Amino acid sequence: VTSCEVSPWSAWSGCAEPCKATYRVRRRQVLREPRNGGEPCPALEERAGCLEYWSRQGAECEQSLVPALITTGGFGKARKKRAAADGSERAGYCVEFQLVAIAPGCVRSHRSHTLWMRYLREGHTVCVECQHPALDPRSLHCYGDGSGSHENQLLHWQAVGSPQCSGTWKRIRRLDTCSCPSVHSFLFI
Repeated sequence: VTSCEVSPWSAWSGCAEPCKATYRVRRRQVLREPRNGGEPCPALEERAGCLEYWSRQGAECEQSLVPALITTGGFGKARKKRAAADGSERAGYCVEFQLVAIAPGCVRSHRSHTLWMRYLREGHTVCVECQHPALDPRSLHCYGDGSGSHENQLLHWQAVGSPQCSGTWKRIRRLDTCSCPSVHSFLFI
């Protein structure tokens, strides 16, 4: 009996396309085929979500084309603790948005790491914090924060952890000091 043997994973590729939520790929090769009822080969390709904020020519992507990637505000406490430990903390800011449309996948998820998505409701105002390491040192803003967008322009967002949870919102204003209510508090990734 000979089981399948595969090589280690390759490095992750770059994003399939710049300036939009897409995917990256890594692969491995079959080194030895299974024989005589041995274990079959595992998956040879994996994909992961990916978003590059710079074009292949090195230009920053137009903000209205880049969806904001968000997660629960509770994640920020651990993030701040790590940043303070290595001295890389930069002053962040918050942005208020009014939620316009929400995909049904936001309320259908019952996994523990996606329960926060149930607080996303059309018409509600949410507060999204931009802090290190999501705060880009070149532009001094978080991607997807709507800076440079027109008034009442619909902007896109995507919840991290559930590809079925996404939607649109309108930017209300930027706040230099964050005092977001915990239930409607989120983080840029």
